[in-house]
Amino acid sequence: MPSVSRKGLSMPQSPIRKLVPFAENAKKKGAKVIHLNIGQPDIKTPQLALDAVKNNNLSVLEYSRTEGSESFREKVAGYYAKHQINITASEIIVTTGGSEALSFAMGSIADNDDEIIIPEPFYANYNGFATANGVKVVPVVSKIEDNFSLPPIEDFEKLITPRTKAILICNPGNPTGYLYSKEEIKKLASIVKKHDLFLIADEVYREFTYDDKEHYSILQEETLDQHAIIIDSVSKRYSMCGARIGFLVTKNQDVIATALKFGQARLSPPTYAQIAVEAALDTPQSYFDDVKTEYLQRRNILIAELEKIDGIKVAKPQGAFYCIVELPIADADDFAQWLLEDFRVDNETVMVAPAGGFYATPGLGKNQIRIAYVLDQDSLKRAVHILGEALKSYIG
Repeated sequence: MPSVSRKGLSMPQSPIRKLVPFAENAKKKGAKVIHLNIGQPDIKTPQLALDAVKNNNLSVLEYSRTEGSESFREKVAGYYAKHQINITASEIIVTTGGSEALSFAMGSIADNDDEIIIPEPFYANYNGFATANGVKVVPVVSKIEDNFSLPPIEDFEKLITPRTKAILICNPGNPTGYLYSKEEIKKLASIVKKHDLFLIADEVYREFTYDDKEHYSILQEETLDQHAIIIDSVSKRYSMCGARIGFLVTKNQDVIATALKFGQARLSPPTYAQIAVEAALDTPQSYFDDVKTEYLQRRNILIAELEKIDGIKVAKPQGAFYCIVELPIADADDFAQWLLEDFRVDNETVMVAPAGGFYATPGLGKNQIRIAYVLDQDSLKRAVHILGEALKSYIG
């Protein structure tokens, strides 16, 4: 019998999606499942984006340019300018979601067995993209006791080898919600310049920062022009996860030229989605202000309710819409599956994402979960109540 590849066998399962069959079975049995496991916002997509697709007059749905249409990229550059990031259209490649941008970035800067240092916990699919590209993830541990702030620079330096190609961060972070400060970005800038590395920043949650804190992009660091690569996406910013439009952004023209070849191999990003997102870029600031206010209220309610549960530890997010919760249990995977299979309160249960899959170091995060606060405030309160009752029953 033919066998699948070793690379395929080593691809990690998504900690966010691997429990879906258990959730579906629970629903088939009549239970209501409250989803805290996935970052699918319930915020409405801007109507002007939906109307742009509905009202277009295309007679042929053609390929776009590999790097995305010029008018679209010009408009994207205008978006960045509003955020003090000076970029031209030629420094942007439109991708099929931020996922493809990450894959293009890894493929463009690293060969088989090269290394990328990433503070953990990190977005779980970084493991998958690295595996698919033959890249080794080298984790540097950030801790819940420190609210997942940047680990000491000395910890990074200890891990740098001749095979190290980049440091990758998510800012604000998924799954932690941590927002790196300007000072922390400058520390990272210093180390990548010292060791001639790339600094890749996944900045898809740029719009969502709280407590009067501001996002500071790596491309606001002028000395990083040849080192910095931004990964971006419209999925969460405009609540357009299904559009699958992202961006790879860098001033390094060697990286742009190399990533473009990966883009040519997949032909082009989706045309209708570009039409929708080009229109979405005209969304007024009031939309983002309202969304940010809503997420801030959700965060505050979630943290307040979680802190009422005995024995848990929770990091306070400063951005994005996720938080990591440490539970008084040994195995969050078992607990998450048990919730879906065996536990109900008034025929309701919750689905969470076990956090072990957000780490690369074996054994870390085994007693942690990630919660996405993308539901309305009443649902969040109900979900945390169920979680608290579940812990009482599970621990016994």
